[in-house]
Order: sequence, then C-alpha cells, then structure tokens
Amino acid sequence: MITTQTAFRKALLDPAAPPPTGLNNPGGEQATKRFDVYRNNVAVSLTDALETAFPVVHKLVGDDFFRAMAGVYLRAHPPKSPLMMFYGDDMPDFLAGFAPAQSVPYLADVARLELAIRHSYHAADATPVAPDALGQLAPDSLPHVTFTFAPAVRLVTSQYPLHSIWAANTNGDTSSSEIAQTAQPALVTRPEFDPIVDPLTPAQSAVCTALCEGASLGEALRHGGAGFDIGPLLGILLGRHAIISLKT
Repeated sequence: MITTQTAFRKALLDPAAPPPTGLNNPGGEQATKRFDVYRNNVAVSLTDALETAFPVVHKLVGDDFFRAMAGVYLRAHPPKSPLMMFYGDDMPDFLAGFAPAQSVPYLADVARLELAIRHSYHAADATPVAPDALGQLAPDSLPHVTFTFAPAVRLVTSQYPLHSIWAANTNGDTSSSEIAQTAQPALVTRPEFDPIVDPLTPAQSAVCTALCEGASLGEALRHGGAGFDIGPLLGILLGRHAIISLKT
C-alpha cells in the first residue's frame, strides 16, 4: 500500500500515531525510527516558528508552558502555507479558548497585537497624503471627508492595557509602574521600514475604528463621546503616514 499525503500528514502531527503504512526502510521494514525523528524535527521547527512569531506571549507564560501549548496548537492548526513567516494566524482565537491560558486573560489580545505587527511588516507599501492635506480642504467639507488607510495599518482593540503590557515586555522591564490601569488599545502603523505601535484611548480607538470602516469624519466623531478632541488622533495618523487618500 502506498502512503497517501493525508495519512502521512496526519501521522506527522500526532505523536501517538504509528508511521503510516507503506513507509519503509530500504530493507523493507517499517521506518519507525526515521519517521519518529522526522516527526520530532517538524514539531520542533513549528514550535520555534511560533516562538519567533509571538515573543511576548512566550515571555509572559514561560518556556515550558509555551512549548506545551505550542504542541497542542500545531496539531490542531497545521501550516497552511510553506512560508513560516505566516504561521500562527489562528493563535489569538486558540488562546482565547485554551483553558490553561485563562489565568492570563489578556494573552489572546497580546497575540493579536503581535500578529498585527507581523502583518503590518509584510503589508504593501503606500504613499501617504501630505501632512497638511486636511488643512487644504474647505472647512465645511471636513465633516464629510473619508479616509483611505495604508495597507500596513492595524488597530487592535482591548479591554486591557494592551500597549503597556506589550511595551513593558518588549523593552525588558515588566515593572508594574509602567503598566497602565485602564483599557489601552494599540494602533500599528509602518511609516518607514518597521512597524510602530502607539497606544490609543478607548475613545480614540472607537473613532479610529469607524474611520477604518469607511465612516466620514463627522460620523466617526460621534463614537468619541462628548468633548472628544480629534486633534491628537489625527496627529498620530498623519505623523505615522497612516492615511493615503482623502475623499469628500
């Protein structure tokens, strides 16, 4: 019997499964030891890829927990692409439902942010609008203007101080004094070569989400609440080259 790709792949990701039928050594006996070595190498490679993709998640839970968790993940979510830089897209949803990880309730959001940074890095280039582009518009047209955002822009909402958690663990200092005490969504942009992560307030995040979904500036401002100041958010978006066109 010839080993099928489906049987091979299934056995490759299941450490308890025997080598697939038809996989033999040159002498004709079943290639048990060789297959076990190959299976272990695949699991190690995928675990290493996940560790590279989610360094803050790895730091938050520790090496032993992360590798055990990765072992469960990689068997439930095998690679969909031969490019390992794209492996792990299902990790945030996996963590949200992974019972042993529930003691770190913000872990799935951290994974979402790390995934957003990776996608931003690989996104297509785009030419931003001029810094004074909004100032060139007639004042009465501003409520009706809509924005087109650069492909690299990502907004990660969270009920936790996401940016502070990510920044503290990225910079190597996890002191509690640097962790915000309120919800802190994160905006990912790529003004030049590498992504930059900026903290937003919940109100800024709500307005930015509306803008990203195609709402006009006037409509989006309603999501900010009474007294919302759009200036700081526009400063970030324009300064980070996040806007590539305006339409009135």
